[in-house]
This record gives sequence, C-alpha cells and structure tokens, in this order.
Amino acid sequence: MPFDDYYLAHLLAVCWFVICWVGYSRYALFKGRATPCLASVLHLYREDWMRRMLLRDNRIADASVIGNLERNASFFASSTLIILAGILTVLGASDRAVSLLADLPFVQAASREMSEVKLLSLGVVFVYAFFTFSWCMRQYNFAAVLVGSAPMLGERHVTEQERKAFAERAARVISMAANQFNYGLRAYYFGMAALSWFINPWFFIAVTTGVVLVLYRREFHSDVLEVMVYTQTVMADPAKEKRE
Repeated sequence: MPFDDYYLAHLLAVCWFVICWVGYSRYALFKGRATPCLASVLHLYREDWMRRMLLRDNRIADASVIGNLERNASFFASSTLIILAGILTVLGASDRAVSLLADLPFVQAASREMSEVKLLSLGVVFVYAFFTFSWCMRQYNFAAVLVGSAPMLGERHVTEQERKAFAERAARVISMAANQFNYGLRAYYFGMAALSWFINPWFFIAVTTGVVLVLYRREFHSDVLEVMVYTQTVMADPAKEKRE
C-alpha cells in the first residue's frame, strides 16, 4: 500500500471511531427523551423506588442496594487501572509487541510508531473509562447521603409535596450515577473495538460499526426493555393485565 493511502486509511478509521462513539452517545441521549430506552425506563423505576422508600421506616435494604451499585462501579474502576497498567507495560516493550503481532494471521504490518499510537489511543479510551467510573462512584456516595437524609414516615411537618420533590431529586441523582456507569461501559465496548485496529483499519471500521449496532439493539430494542416497559405500564394501569 502506498505511503499516503496507508496513513489515510488509519486516519479514516480513527475519524469513524470518534464519530460513532460521540455520535451514538448524542443520538442515544436525544432519542431517549422521546422513545423508551433502558435509561429512561429505569429512571421511572428509580422514582417508584424512592417513593416507596419514603413509606418505609427501615431503609437498610435501600442503602444496601446503593452500596452494591457503587461496588459495581468500583470493580470496573479497579479493572480499568489494571488494563491501563497492561497498556503501559506493552508500550514499554513495543518492539516485542510489534514482532508478536506480525506473526498473527490477517494482521497488517505496522511500524513501531504506528503501534505506539494505537496503544496510546487505547490508553486514552480507558483513561476516560476510569474517570467515568470514579465519578459514578462519587455520585452513588451522594445518593447514599440522600437516602440517609430522607424524611421519616412519621414526620408530620414534612408535606406530601416535599416528599414527592425529594423522591424526584433522589431518583435523578441515582440516574445520573447510572448514566455515568453506562458511559463507562460504552468505553469498554469501544475499547474492545479499538483492539481490532491492530489487525487493520478496515476491520477496525467494521467492528466499530458493529459495536454501535449492538449498543443500539440493547438500549432501544432489547427483550429486557420490552419486559420493563410492559411492567411499568401494568403498574400504572393494573386493569391492563386483566384485559389481556
């Protein structure tokens, strides 16, 4: 492949990768405002959760759930640091990594400089994932504080309107933390796509496109979404299940 075409293919692949990642994130955020998706439906369940929490004197189970959610984010944040350590290790032995990749089938030969660029790009993806998961952990900490400050069932000076406003705010904070967790998972998905760049840029483009399709299918047309939408509909209109 001529020199110019070689680097042009890699540049095209990187641009497509960025467009798919940023573009899908924007599209999912916009489409989720008008169309049921995992994020919007789960927010409704979180509002139901917070309203029911205010009817309970014992909130230990609620605090435990938030703690479990925070531990999930903590696990991914720790795993991301391990991945970054591995990337830095490979970056320090890039010559050996290039020779190992050259022996694999279907792998396009690449210079040491290009391999280092690919490793640094992969590192940027997981650095973003780490910051996202760490911010998610902090937001779950904020949610735990909100649960601890929730008005008790017997507090007479707290009006029903204040309870409703509190439930909405608490659900919103938990949803914001969950959205950050979702962004971190997307970084993992696209990080897996970035690994295909080491094979060749065209395969990188194909895998990136496939990741977008998988994310769209799971967030907007998955079976679990259909079940949750149906359940939410039945909760809002119990007579619906009897009619069916």
